[in-house]
Amino acid sequence: MRKLAALGLILIMSCSLQAQVVNAFKGRKTRILFLLDASGSMLAEMENSNRWSVAVTLISRMVDSMRSVKDVEVGLRVFGHTQPNEKRDCNDTKLEVAFGPFNHKEFGRRIRQIKPLGYTSITQSLLATAKDFPEDKTARNIIIIVTDGVEECPGNPCEVSAILQKKGIILRPFIIGLGTDNELFRKAYSCAGKYFNAETPTEFQKIMGVIVNQVLNNTSVQFNLLDEQGMPRETDIPITLYDADNGSIVENFVHTMNGKGIPDTLYLDPIRRYNMDIHTLPKVTKMEVEVVPGIHNTIAASTPRGDLALKIGGITKYRDLQAIVRQSGKCEIVNAQSFNTTKKYLTGSYDIEILSTPRLVFNGMSIRQNKTTILEIPAPGNLQLSVSRDISGSIFQQNKGKMEWVMDIPSTAGTHNIILQPGEYKAVYRPKSETRTLYTKNKDFKISTGINTTLTL
Repeated sequence: MRKLAALGLILIMSCSLQAQVVNAFKGRKTRILFLLDASGSMLAEMENSNRWSVAVTLISRMVDSMRSVKDVEVGLRVFGHTQPNEKRDCNDTKLEVAFGPFNHKEFGRRIRQIKPLGYTSITQSLLATAKDFPEDKTARNIIIIVTDGVEECPGNPCEVSAILQKKGIILRPFIIGLGTDNELFRKAYSCAGKYFNAETPTEFQKIMGVIVNQVLNNTSVQFNLLDEQGMPRETDIPITLYDADNGSIVENFVHTMNGKGIPDTLYLDPIRRYNMDIHTLPKVTKMEVEVVPGIHNTIAASTPRGDLALKIGGITKYRDLQAIVRQSGKCEIVNAQSFNTTKKYLTGSYDIEILSTPRLVFNGMSIRQNKTTILEIPAPGNLQLSVSRDISGSIFQQNKGKMEWVMDIPSTAGTHNIILQPGEYKAVYRPKSETRTLYTKNKDFKISTGINTTLTL
C-alpha cells in the first residue's frame, strides 16, 4: 500500500512536465535516447518505493508528455537487465525501443516489462549508442543516462562520451544519479556530461523537468563587445559560433545593436558548449563558452577598435596599391588593405608594409580607440624606360651606403612604363649579348611625384 501511494504522488508530479514541453527547434529532429540502468542495485529503496519504479514511472510520463511534440523522437537502451549480477556480463546492453514516430506507447509498454538484474556497464552501453541514432547530420542527438552506480566494467565513460561528442554523434549527455550523492560518483560522471543528483522522487521529477526544458527550448544570449572602458559600444562585427566538442559551425551572424543601443538577443541551444570567433582585425576568440538554461545570458569580449586610413594622392596612381598589416612584433598577416580606404582594427601597435615600388615600411603605428590613424604616402611618378636591345639588370636605391634592390629591369627591348615612388635611383645593367662584365653600365635617375621621367638604356 505504501508503494502504491508513493507512485500515485509521482504520477501527479509528472503531469506538470506536460506544460514545460515546447519545442524551439522546429524543422530539426531532436532524438532523445534514455540510457537506463537496470542493474540489481536499482531495486534499492527510494522513499516509499524503489529507484527502478521511480525511474520507470517518471520517464514513462515524460515520454508520454512529448507524444504530440513535433520533430521529437525517443528511444530506450537498457543495461544490466538480461543477465544476473553474478555473471558480471559487461556486454549486457540492448536497444529496447528504436527511434521512430509515434512509438510512445511501445516505449511505455516495454520499459514496464523490464526487471533489474545484473551489472553496471555504462561504457559499453555508451559505445553502443553510436549505432542507435539514425544517420542525420541535422538532428540533435541527446542521451539521458539514469543510473545509481559507477562503472563496474573496464572502460572510461568520460572518454567514450568525449569521442562521441567530437564525432558529432551526440551532444553533451545528461546524467542523473539516483540516491548517490557522493564525491566519487560526481567525479566519475561530471566529465561525461551534465550531472544531476536525485535523492528523492521529488528531486528526480524536478531534474527531469529541467532536462526537458534544456532539450526542447533555446536560451537567450546577449553578446557584449566591450571598448577600453568596459562598455558594450562595439557592434557590426561578424561572429561565428562553433560546437566546442566537434568543431562544427553552429551560427554565423553580424553583431547588432537595437534602437536603444543595446546588443540584440540571439537564441542558442543550451546543451552545447561553444567556441566563438569574433571577426575583428585581428580576430578575438573565446573557448568553451557555456550558456545557462532558463535565464538571459550575457557573454562579453574585449574588442576596442580604431580606424586606419591609408591615403595617397596625385595624378599618377597605382592600379590597386595595398599595404600588409601585422601586429607589431608578429609575423602573421592581419589584413591586406587597399589605399584610399579606411578599416577598423583592434587598438594596439601595428607594422605596415606598403607594396609600392620600392616597398615602404612603417613600424609601430598606433591604433587608438574611436580615433583615425592616417598614413599618407607621396604619390608616385612614372618612369618611361626605353630599352634598345635585350638587357640584364636591376634598379637600386642607395641607402646609408648600401645598395638596396628595388626591381629587375624588363629584359626585352621596347618601351616600358613603370610606377615608382619619388626618390633617386640607379640602373645597373649590361646587354645580354655581351659575355664580359666590363660592359656593365650604371645610370642614375630621379623620380618626382606626378612627373614623367624618361630613361634610355
